[in-house]
Amino acid sequence: MNTSECHPGTSLGGNAFSGLIRINSKQNTSILSKLNFMIIRHNKISLYLIILLFLSGNFLPAFASDIAKEKRMKEQVADYVMDGEVVLLKDGSHEFLSIYMETDEQPAKGAVIIIHGRGYHPNWPELVYPLRTGLPEHGWNTLSIQMPVLSNDSSFYDYMKILPLGHPRIESALSFLKLKNTRNIIILAHSCGVHMAFDWLHKNPEKGISAFIGVGMGSTDYGQPMLKPFPLDDIKIPLLDIRGEHDYPAVHRNAGRRMEKIKQAGNPKSQQRVVAKSDHYFTDRGDALLKEVANWLDTLK
Repeated sequence: MNTSECHPGTSLGGNAFSGLIRINSKQNTSILSKLNFMIIRHNKISLYLIILLFLSGNFLPAFASDIAKEKRMKEQVADYVMDGEVVLLKDGSHEFLSIYMETDEQPAKGAVIIIHGRGYHPNWPELVYPLRTGLPEHGWNTLSIQMPVLSNDSSFYDYMKILPLGHPRIESALSFLKLKNTRNIIILAHSCGVHMAFDWLHKNPEKGISAFIGVGMGSTDYGQPMLKPFPLDDIKIPLLDIRGEHDYPAVHRNAGRRMEKIKQAGNPKSQQRVVAKSDHYFTDRGDALLKEVANWLDTLK
């Protein structure tokens, strides 16, 4: 007896129609044509589905802020804020912790958005707190914001994958300050926060930022160098590149290159400064950092 056998269970590359197909030469060849059409049509549909899933991000590695960790930090921090006002801003999908503090000086000189380093929070005592509470004494309002965080074992390169997640948070901080009719807005960022803030600034040069302060610029993990240098020559606003005397080697090593780029940008108010006796985190040296930052801000008048 002449037979036609199809074994869909024999899978090649996951194609449900793949397998052994035997067609008796005396049978109508149209059967083979129909089967081939079904296979091609099925493959096209599968390809379309794969493309759609890929574009939707379902086949891409998931890199997102650890919202549970953020929530824990918010619960631990918010109730203990004694100086300033806790403000919950939104980045489009999540609320995030921010702390706003106004100067008694009227009118204020402007506002400084403070962006913490990797894995920290907007009231971090070593560096953020002295700046967010000290700058108001020099005539500046401050808004310290929570940036995206990852698990404690995440690396520098892991954080580089979530740089865009910081963009809507900076945008939200800007909107908050502009609602308060703030015109002179400065961004101050530390360590990994510099990478996040600079990624936004380089892509949004016309968003009304008056100056940029990078503290401990260029810090990375050991064995994970920066994939590309900061495009400092493209930043035309005044820029302060400030580091500790005992900062990480990478921060010092690339200082000369950064200064070359800063000079190429051509803003005469841009500077590099070194704070004596200070490490990368300005441990017990927050007041010294505050003094240098406030002094430089006064040169912008």
